[in-house]
Amino acid sequence: MTRFLPYSPDQAYLLPPSVKDELGNNHLCFFVHELVEWLDLSGFEQEYSEEGGALYAPELMLKVWLYAYALGITSARRLEQRLREDLALRYLAGGAKPDNWALSAFRRRHGQALNDAFTQVLELGQRWKLGKVGTVAVDSTRIRASASGDRIDSEQRLRNERARLRRQVRRWQQQCNQDEHDEGAGAQLPQPAMEPLQQRLATLPRRLEKLRKSGTARLPRTDPEARLLRTREGFVVGYTAEIAVSEDHLILAQRVTQNAHDAHSLVPLVDEVARRCRQKPRRVLADAGFYANTNLEQLAERGVEAFVPDPNLARWLNRGEPVRDPSPPPTSPYLWAMRQKLRSPAGRRIYQRRKAIVEPVFGTLKQQRGMRQFRTRGLAQVAAEFTLATLAYNLTRLYAMV
Repeated sequence: MTRFLPYSPDQAYLLPPSVKDELGNNHLCFFVHELVEWLDLSGFEQEYSEEGGALYAPELMLKVWLYAYALGITSARRLEQRLREDLALRYLAGGAKPDNWALSAFRRRHGQALNDAFTQVLELGQRWKLGKVGTVAVDSTRIRASASGDRIDSEQRLRNERARLRRQVRRWQQQCNQDEHDEGAGAQLPQPAMEPLQQRLATLPRRLEKLRKSGTARLPRTDPEARLLRTREGFVVGYTAEIAVSEDHLILAQRVTQNAHDAHSLVPLVDEVARRCRQKPRRVLADAGFYANTNLEQLAERGVEAFVPDPNLARWLNRGEPVRDPSPPPTSPYLWAMRQKLRSPAGRRIYQRRKAIVEPVFGTLKQQRGMRQFRTRGLAQVAAEFTLATLAYNLTRLYAMV
């Protein structure tokens, strides 16, 4: 009598008839299924006309993408493969097998509908007493674009490229004239070689005009809407992703911008929280990158208490370096009041909560969920992609907390 359990990979049925018998009733895929069935998906349906062939149901595509982002799968080709191999994804797809073209098109197409779904999930969380709009922490991060960092246009580069191409054209013309005197030997060779050079020369004015219209000194050629942004590792071609997070780590507002500096984003993010949650936060925590006297003034007018140090004070809060107060005292009463507040023990305790609230969210999105580089191109497309990632994050927070 053998002591080993039976093993037969070629048996007719490897799985039980019910998926729940294999995965368990509390599996994440069933939570995704039930939540998406509860959502109003009319915004997705309105994006399609009545003409054309049959389409995959919006709820199918939304379920598989949310579950994929919850697992850190951001590639449409990888998701297409997992739809054939992963039991939970096969359940959410109902046995359908959409290819990467259909999956990518859905992600690119439904930016507004995804935003509506984000708001609905946020409202559901508030019904469950989550995502309380009391203390809100704000932060941003740079995410790489799907673009090459070597293909960047500037006026100087375009002038150099034009001069180089013109020199090449002149050399070919000189060679052509010389060959005409040598009994036509090789006279037909220069013309085919000159055509791509002339085509590249013809594109330079359009590229220069696009650069000037962008309002920036350097413009990525692969994704013209991306920007060259500074990070701790140096400059990257990418976008700025911004979020506002509640104390229980639910994302209350999110957006993607081209901003190179965070100071322009604080008030719009606070207004976005008030719009989505239908109430303004009581206090806002942000790092020194968001500091501006005008921001403090506008938040005070809105009745929102701000905890945002200026860069000088932030060095003392974060590193213990002494604060150099200007002499005479600051002309802005908001700067003076902020320094007095954050130097107090109570103010420091409140501000120190910022890191514990918002930074783990970005850590999860970038380290665990693969949001270190966008898969799509263009501001509207990457905004939809980031909305999908934050929507999946909020969904998993609800799953973990209810």
